[in-house]
Amino acid sequence: MMEDESTSNFNISYTNFFLLGFPGLKESRTLLVLPFFFLYMVILSANGLIVYVVTTQRSLHQPMYALISLLLAVNICTATTVVPAMLFSFFTNFNHISLTHCLFQMFFIYFLLAFDCNILLVMALDRYVAICYPLRYPEIMTGQLLVGLVGVAVTGSAGIVVPVIVLASKVQFCRSNVIQHFTCEHMALMKLSCGDISLNKTVGLALRVFNRVLDLLLLTTSYTRITHAAFRISSGGARSKALHTCGSHLLVIITVYGSTLSSSIVYRVARTASQDVHNLLSAFYLLLPCLVNPVIYGARTKEIRQHLGKLFQRAES
Repeated sequence: MMEDESTSNFNISYTNFFLLGFPGLKESRTLLVLPFFFLYMVILSANGLIVYVVTTQRSLHQPMYALISLLLAVNICTATTVVPAMLFSFFTNFNHISLTHCLFQMFFIYFLLAFDCNILLVMALDRYVAICYPLRYPEIMTGQLLVGLVGVAVTGSAGIVVPVIVLASKVQFCRSNVIQHFTCEHMALMKLSCGDISLNKTVGLALRVFNRVLDLLLLTTSYTRITHAAFRISSGGARSKALHTCGSHLLVIITVYGSTLSSSIVYRVARTASQDVHNLLSAFYLLLPCLVNPVIYGARTKEIRQHLGKLFQRAES
């Protein structure tokens, strides 16, 4: 049975919860199944199609395309971590989740978001070497280095998320067993705590700010030098191609960081907004990059666009 704050027993420590996404809609939550299912199918199809093209076309077996493929694969994982469970709970009203499962879901969501950003850093490094040191690019950006960089990105992402999850696992939850969210979002779970969570808030905010500031500093430095080097290229065609490629990456960076920062700002400014509005903001920053990224790379990357065109032509014939 679900408990709320008015009936909670502060001597109880809950280890099982109910996820209640978009609580204002009550029984009408089933109306959200179709639009979110359609959105999920579009995300799977768009990202999966480009991953398939990059994987199967030997001419695209280069670091830049491998990183694009990895980024889009992470998009699929992010959406899959969130949407199927959300749809199942909307459709069946079965939204029970254990604390252990909740913490695992929280870890994978935040890990994938952090990993997404770290892949963008590796992309920036790849473009920096390609444009600033074009003759040495094949020598520097080897497969071994690429695997090492991705390994560092994985380790760094886990290192940012693990402290938050460990601290969350030590909190006692006795205010309620109802999480007013469609997924195990950190602050939605912390609202149910009955002890001092100032350390959790401080560590979570510090890690997030440090990570975002460091990322933006590295990205700004990298793309400033890339732009400066690109304008020194004597060939107009090569210069245009370099800037166009970097433009695609910058659009993705703006989408990823912009959606996260805007949702965080609105979340803090609109404290009086309903829980449904906050749920919608979370869905926005979690799923918008998954939807937009494949469109950017599919439409703006000439080599990928050409192979997609050939694939569609074979499908029609």
